[in-house]
Amino acid sequence: MSTPFEEAVAGVLDELGSGEVVTYGEVAAEAGFPGAHRAVGRFLRDHSGHPWWRVVTSTGRLVPGLEAEQARRLGDEGVAVRDGRVRPA
Repeated sequence: MSTPFEEAVAGVLDELGSGEVVTYGEVAAEAGFPGAHRAVGRFLRDHSGHPWWRVVTSTGRLVPGLEAEQARRLGDEGVAVRDGRVRPA
């Protein structure tokens, strides 16, 4: 059974389109839980069925340990990644 937080975060993530990148903080705020950026990270770790690769840190950094996979997925969607960070178009 999902919590209200999990349902709200899943809803935000599932609305993201191809090539759209957001921060953990933006997901938390949009879901109605401002400041819960770490909880968003835990949610993504535990719920792989959502587009986790479209979420980065506030500085654009990719997920540690998954940088290559995330960069590949974002690159496939036309997002520029350099030196482990998403770069503005």
